[in-house]
Amino acid sequence: MTVKTSPKVKKRQSAPSKAPSVKRVSSKTAPDKVRAEDYAIWVGDTEKFLKKLPKEPLFDLIVSSPPYNIGKAYEKKNDLKQYMEWQKRIIDELVPRLKPNGSLCWQIGNFVDNGQIVPLDIEFGPIFKGHGLQMRNRIIWHFGHGLHTQRRFSGRYEVVLWYTKTDDYVFNLDAVRVPAKYPGKKHFKGPKAGELSGNPMGKNPEDVWANLDDVWSIPNVKANHVEKTLHPCQFPVGLIERLVLALTNKGDLVFDPFAGVCSAGVAAAIKKRRFWGCELSAEYAEVGIQRLKEAISGKALYRPHDKPLYDHTQSNLSKFPDDWLTKKGEQK
Repeated sequence: MTVKTSPKVKKRQSAPSKAPSVKRVSSKTAPDKVRAEDYAIWVGDTEKFLKKLPKEPLFDLIVSSPPYNIGKAYEKKNDLKQYMEWQKRIIDELVPRLKPNGSLCWQIGNFVDNGQIVPLDIEFGPIFKGHGLQMRNRIIWHFGHGLHTQRRFSGRYEVVLWYTKTDDYVFNLDAVRVPAKYPGKKHFKGPKAGELSGNPMGKNPEDVWANLDDVWSIPNVKANHVEKTLHPCQFPVGLIERLVLALTNKGDLVFDPFAGVCSAGVAAAIKKRRFWGCELSAEYAEVGIQRLKEAISGKALYRPHDKPLYDHTQSNLSKFPDDWLTKKGEQK
C-alpha cells in the first residue's frame, strides 16, 4: 500500500499559475481524442464512451453517484433487474480501465418501490466481487436533511463503496485527518505512560461521515447550499474532495461516468488532479463545464470537507414554540 504524508490541507483554493482548458466533447467525436485532455466532458452515453476507449488501465480513481432508479427528472425508472443489468455493463467496462493501484468509489442510496426499500449496496456487492475487487470500506454518509416519509423512518444516509484492484493502493491518510476529540489524551501505562497518545495532525475520519455528535459532517446539497445548481440530486464537492485527497496524488486522473454537474470534477480540479466525465444531459454538462472552469481558475464556490457544521442550537428556529409546549402537555 502506498502511503504518503501530505501537508496540512488548506480550506481555500489557490489559483494555479496557468489554467488548463476544459474540453467539451460531443458524442460524435472519437472517445480516444479525449486522451490528450486534462479536463474533458463527454456529452453522451457513458456506455458508448467506455466501449470505444482502449481497454487498458487509464484511471487512478473512478468515483460516481449513478442514478438510483427512483424516477428523478434525469432518469427513466426501470425494474430493479433491468437497472442492475445496465449498471453491471457499465462496471464491466470500468474495471479493466482502472489502474492496479487505483480505487473505485460507488456512492449509492436505496431503490424505493411501492414504499419498500432495497439497499443498493447489497445489490452491487456481487458485481464488484465478481471482478475480484477488494472492499476497503463501506462508508456511511449521514446527512441531516431530506424528504420526510409518513410510513417509515425518514432516510438520512447513503453509502460509499470503496474498492481497490490490488493490495498496493494509494491511501493518503494524513491529507484527510480531522481534529481529535481529545487531543490532550495520554498513555496511562506502559513505556509511554504520560506521553500524548494521539497524532498531532488529527484522527482518522472513520467510516461514518459523520456520526451524530461529529461537527465534521458533510451536509447534502439543498436549496441554501453554496454549491446548489439546477441538478435535483447533486452530491457535495466535500464528499468527493475527501476521497480525492485520500485516494489519489496530484496529477492523477479522476473519472466520473455519471458526471451530472461535475461535483467530482470540481473536487479533482481544486486539488490539482485531472478529470474526465460523461454526462448524457447537455444542460447539466454545460453547468458542469462552467463549474470546472471556475475550479481551475481558483474561483469555485464550494464547502470544504473539513469545515465545521453550523451549530443549529444557536438559531432562533431551534427554540421550541410556546404553542407546541402547550399541545405537548395536553397529549400526555
